[in-house]
Amino acid sequence: MLTSAQRAKLKSIAQNLDPIFHVGKNGVGDNQVNDIIDALESHELIKISVLKNAETPTKLVLDEVCERTGAEPVQAIGNKIVIYKRSEKDGVEHIL
Repeated sequence: MLTSAQRAKLKSIAQNLDPIFHVGKNGVGDNQVNDIIDALESHELIKISVLKNAETPTKLVLDEVCERTGAEPVQAIGNKIVIYKRSEKDGVEHIL
């Protein structure tokens, strides 16, 4: 569980990130979940864009992605979500 100070730090870092995944009308598929897990392992903090044609609201996409990947929700603003998961790989510089 992230503290408010940790969440604030992650939000400030996320401002400069571009979304690396897009969720459309088909929602979050198994292959996409696997790709998100790999990206979290490499980057720890990622931004995802929920497209306007998505049938699932942004907040629910955030909840689903976090549940399926084991990540922590950082924020959901507009159609963008930010998630964090500490990397378990050696050699990765940790954000927190």
